[in-house]
Formats: sequence, C-alpha cells, structure tokens
Amino acid sequence: MGLESDGGGGTTAATGLRGRARLIDVAERSGVTKSVVSRIINGDDTLRIRPETRERVLGVAAELGYRPHAGARALSVSRTGAFALIIPDLRNSVYAAITRGAFRRAREHGYVMLFAEDTPSDPAGADEYADLVTSGRVDGLLVASARPGDPLVERLQQEPDSIAHVFVNREVDGSARNIGLDLEGATALAVQFLRDRGHRRIGHTSGPIELAPARAHTAGFARQMSDFGLDASATESGEFTERGGYEATLRLLEHRPELTAVYVSNFGQAVGALKAARDRGRSVPGDLSVIGYDDLAVADYLDPPLTTVAMPLDALGAAAVDALVEQIETRKPVGRRIDGGYHIVERASVARARASADA
Repeated sequence: MGLESDGGGGTTAATGLRGRARLIDVAERSGVTKSVVSRIINGDDTLRIRPETRERVLGVAAELGYRPHAGARALSVSRTGAFALIIPDLRNSVYAAITRGAFRRAREHGYVMLFAEDTPSDPAGADEYADLVTSGRVDGLLVASARPGDPLVERLQQEPDSIAHVFVNREVDGSARNIGLDLEGATALAVQFLRDRGHRRIGHTSGPIELAPARAHTAGFARQMSDFGLDASATESGEFTERGGYEATLRLLEHRPELTAVYVSNFGQAVGALKAARDRGRSVPGDLSVIGYDDLAVADYLDPPLTTVAMPLDALGAAAVDALVEQIETRKPVGRRIDGGYHIVERASVARARASADA
C-alpha cells in the first residue's frame, strides 16, 4: 500500500504502510512509553504526569489519527482475572514454594496465575511485562526477580503508579510495595542455634551484596554475632546458586580454617557448601557444622541431611497476592513484612562443637 496524499503534497503517518497508527507510533513520536500513552488515551486520572506531556501525547494521537482498539479499551477498564508472577529461576525450588502459595491464594480471590522467568542473562524488557497490564491481559504483576539494573524494576521505580505490582522476596529501595520476610531475624536464630551448641568460630556464606536479601542476611549475622561478643568478620559472598555457595565456602574455609560452623543464606548455596567442605577435607558435622536458610524436602536426602531455617514461603506467596488484590481495589500501594513464622528444622549437619576446638 502506498502513502496517501494529505492534500498538500505530503502524506499522513496514520495511513502509511500499516494502514493505521499504532500505540507504539504515538509513544515513539511523543517520547514516552506505550503504557503512558495508553493511560492518557483512556483518561486514567491516577497517572502522575506533567500537563504539557499529556497535551503533547493527545496532540500526537490526533495528528496521527490514532484510535484505540475497541477490544483493548474494554480490557483496560475491566478485570481480566489474571496475575503474572515473574521469578528469577523456574528451576529454583524456593520459588516453587512461593509460587504454590501465590497460586492457591489467587484462586481463592478468583484469579488465575501466569508465570514468567526473568534472569540476569535474559532480563525482562521494561515494556514487555508492563504491557501485560496496560494492554489488559493481566491485572497486576508479582515481581520476585527484582535486582539492581533490571529494566522492569527501573521502570516500576520511575512510574510506581503506572501499573499494579508488588515486589516479592526482594526489597526494592524506596518502594512501598515490598512483600518480604524477616531475614535478619531468621539469620539471628541460625546463629543462636549454633552458639547454643558451643560454636564460637562461625562463618557466613552470603549472596551477592548488591541484592537486598544478601545485605539483610549479612546484617542479621553481624548483629547477632556482635550481641554474643563473637567475631563476625568471617564472611564470603557468592551467587545464590549451588556453584556460588561452593566457591564462596571454599574461599571461607581457605581463609578461615579455624571455623567450626557456617551459616549459609540460601538453600542452593548450602548444597554447594556441603561439597566445598568435603573437597577441603572437612567432615560435616564432625569437623564443620553447616546450617542453611530455607527448608526444602530434598534436605532430608543430602549427605548429611541438612539442618535448616524453615521460612513461611507459602505464606509469603499468599501475602503477595493479598497485597496486590488490595492495591487494585484501593488504588493505593501496599507493602508487608511477615514477622516470625520461621523455625529450625534440625537434621544431621550440625553437631556440638568439640571442647578442644571452641572452648
């Protein structure tokens, strides 16, 4: 199809090769995102935006002859009955537990749950998931993959009221929509458990320090060790994976061979920590006690079975859905922290410290 004359020797963009202007055409010409255009066109008075920007978008839409699709407009003002849960690793059993709680609670509220993966190697696009909401395919997002530099997180930080969302198990600085657990309290409980069994030389395998959960674990470890008058400097960080835990624990044991116990702040890391101890010639729990954060059924089948701090992961998923539903109904941000609900699951990876080693 050729371009149609505008009567003055020019052409109209609205009737170009595509036949009609699209939302993205208005967004690109206006210098804003598609979601902002959608909300302005649909008359969303909750959008916080400068009047001149609103006028510019409406002017561009009129110039291009943009007309919102009737079906999309209907979806944007009605409930779809669906949420999207975005997690950092579909293989991670911890997120499977959170997902189970979210799925069940969503069903109680009359919603279905869609799932997506957002990994550091394949990050979510800033518009890709936001458009699920603005285009009317889901009513809100549960983002469990928040990390610094993530384009979706940056978009939600810049435009927090643009779409309904909560951050799950990952605290985002400045957001009023964080849904999390008491990581510092759980870490303190693990340290106390080790101390009660005679351990004084305790190390900590932590996650990437740029992630809020890793910082919370480290803070809880340092505070509890300090309260007990113990040295909290034996800390190494690695990725929240089996390999990350293996490599960090290897470094920890190399630099601090006097340690008699290690607290590991992620279940996958704890699996790696057990292998690191074996590879360093340290028997668990004879030479080194290991306690991990998060409790999964597979802990019973590790060698030795892993002592853990069990967290209310199902409850976390349910709380995230409750908060998102409340946010949609009230149009106000909702954040929650589940205090308590964690406990020690004692298995065979922790033993009393030898008197000669930690008298």
